[in-house]
Parts: sequence; C-alpha cells; structure tokens
Amino acid sequence: MDHKFKPESLMMSHGYKPELSEGAIKCPIFQTSTFVFKNAREGKAFFEVAYGKRELLPNEELGLIYSRINNPDLEILENRLCLWDEAEDCAVFESGMSAITTTMLEFLKPGDLLLHSSPLYGGTSHFISHFLPSIGVETLGFHPWDTEADILAKLEKSGKADKLKLVYAETPANPTNDLIDLEMCSAIAKKYSTEDKKVRLCVDNTYMGPLWQHPLKLGADLIVYSATKYIGGHSDIIAGAVLGNKENMTRIKTLRTFLGNMAGPWTGWLLMRSLETLKVRMEQQQANAVEVARFLNDHPKVKRVNYLGLIEKDSPQYEIFKRHFSGTGAMLSFSIDGGEEEAFKFLDSLKLIKLAVSLGSTESLAEHPKTMTHAGVDEEHLLEIGVDDSLLRISVGVERAADIIWDLKQALDAV
Repeated sequence: MDHKFKPESLMMSHGYKPELSEGAIKCPIFQTSTFVFKNAREGKAFFEVAYGKRELLPNEELGLIYSRINNPDLEILENRLCLWDEAEDCAVFESGMSAITTTMLEFLKPGDLLLHSSPLYGGTSHFISHFLPSIGVETLGFHPWDTEADILAKLEKSGKADKLKLVYAETPANPTNDLIDLEMCSAIAKKYSTEDKKVRLCVDNTYMGPLWQHPLKLGADLIVYSATKYIGGHSDIIAGAVLGNKENMTRIKTLRTFLGNMAGPWTGWLLMRSLETLKVRMEQQQANAVEVARFLNDHPKVKRVNYLGLIEKDSPQYEIFKRHFSGTGAMLSFSIDGGEEEAFKFLDSLKLIKLAVSLGSTESLAEHPKTMTHAGVDEEHLLEIGVDDSLLRISVGVERAADIIWDLKQALDAV
C-alpha cells in the first residue's frame, strides 16, 4: 500500500541508507576532503557529470568526488530540505548571505536591473545598495504599499525596464512584517521575460519558511533562506540555502563550486539534527508569539505591534496574508512610547529574553533594528520604511509563554 508521508515524518530518514554506513541509525559526519574512486573510469564519469559535460544516465547517481563539490551530509540535507517546499533541488551554503549573494551574482550581470522589495534585511539591503552598483548592476526598489500598476510605472519611468533580470522579494519583511504579493511579483517577472531573457523571481523565505509559506507554489523561481534561523534553530550554526528547479540550481551549484562557499559536513550534520524538530519548535514558537502579540497590543506603553496575527481584516495586507500563509509566525516588532533612550532601557531591563541579533532560535531574542541589524541602511530610507528609534524586534522562542510575557511586562514597567 502506497502512502505519502509528510515532511516532518521523513526528516529522520529521507535520503539516508543505513546499510551504507555500518547500519548507523543516524547519518555519520563524513569529515573528509576527498573520496576514493573504485577505478579511473569511475573518476572520469563522476567529473563528466559534476562539470556539466553530460547529464546523469538513467539510474545513475552523482558520484562523490571532493567535499567542495559534494559530500554525503550535504546531499542528504539538501534532499530533506527539498521536501518542505517541494523543490527539485537545493544548495546549502555556509551563511544566509552567501546563499543570497551567490544567487544574485549568478543571475545578474553588469547592465542588468534588479527590482527588489523594501524593507530588506540589513545585510541584503547593503549588498544591493552598495555592492551591486559597484559592478554595474542597476537596482530599483518598491514598497509593500505599491500596487502592480505603481511598480510597472516605476519600471517604465526608470527607462531600464528592458534590462530587468531579477525580481527579489523578502516577505514578511525584516523587521516590519510587511507583506509582499508574490503572485504579483511573478506576474511582473513574466511580463518582462522574453524568449531570449528569463526574468526570475527570488524570495527570501527566512521569516516563515519552510513551514508557513511556500513561494515556489506562488510563482517564485528560487527561494533563499538564512538556515541559521528556524532551520538551524539553536543559535549554534551559521548556514544558508537556495531551492528551485534543476536548471536554476545547476547554475547556482556550479558557481558555488568555484566560489567555494558551500557548507561543510559538520554544518550539514547539525542542520539534519535540527530538521528533526523543526515543526514542533516552530509551532510552539508561533503559539507563544500569538500570546505575546496580544499582550503587547494591549499595553499602554506600546504604540503599535507589527504581527501577522494582528493585521486588520479589511486591509490589502490581510488579503495577501490569506492567500500566502498557513500561519502567523513567531516574529514581531513593536514601537515603544519614546525613542532610543526608552528602547534601550527596555532592552537593558530584560531578564529572560536575550539582547542579541539573529532570530528563529529556541531562546527568545530582542534587538533594536535601527542601531543593530539595520545599522548599514541609510537613515532616510529607514525612516521611509518605518524603522525608527522606537522600533524593537522580538524573535519569540520556546520558553513558557507566561514567562516571556512576565519579562516583557517588567521591562516595560522599568521604562
């Protein structure tokens, strides 16, 4: 009898054959730089496939050559990550930024135009605003409140619409939780695609993935993750991932081979460990975040809470939320009465929640976006997107919700 198991049921076993590793129930750490070929012809065949000189034959598996090209821990991890987003292939990197930058460098060349959403994570924003222009790549931003007609008008007004090569969206946006309509972005990418030039849509799904949003089903060509966050989930690893179809991923993996920024076997093993508890962790974090958001929303010293569970039901953002998401997530930001002094007093008064950047881990974290994660973003742009001195960001962990709320209350009382 055939049965299709859910991803959370396959995270302990998919892609791993215990009989190839002395029957070990868990995949060992293949801490090796190179692999021995049975004979010279096998070595030749492996390199032919690895360097794209030919496709895999029926029933032929990609052979192991060198850990910069492939490693069992990475291959099994990449196979398992594909299950959540139903992607054809995946590439894992040593950081989220290396996943993002490798993708952009592969699909953008001097003279091309990148259309991107805003706000973005500070590191991504800095790369787009400062590095890409230095190599001749043009960039054009749009806001969550822009309609498709607004974005098309911006493209045409720029005089560079015919140069559009990549659309990049981060949704929900870091740190404001603004939503971007991915189906709209996909339509824009298709509008400017031609037989000779494919315009791709790449989505940073770190805030909600791989559980609560699946961009490939909404028209995206590529998904990028900071796997440091929910996928890793324990604040003990730095990693990134890209997912998409075979054609796009072959290009990304080829560039990864020559940039040398793939993850190592220890990173791969740790991420496999984390995938086993991903769903239960994220569900607990979301349940806690719902209670935390309600508390903050009712507190007299809080001006505004940005949380997907509090979006007004008659707003365009709610319409996007209903189409795109299966959950409300565990990330929120809020504006405190006052400015930097009050925000810092709140952060310095926390006892259980840790004052640190990053997100998606088992412990709750709080930070001040304007002076921390988004310190490299131009101040004028920060104010435009709602990142001011009063904004604080919280990543809700797996602690008891009542304890998190107690800590928030006493820290607000101290302001």
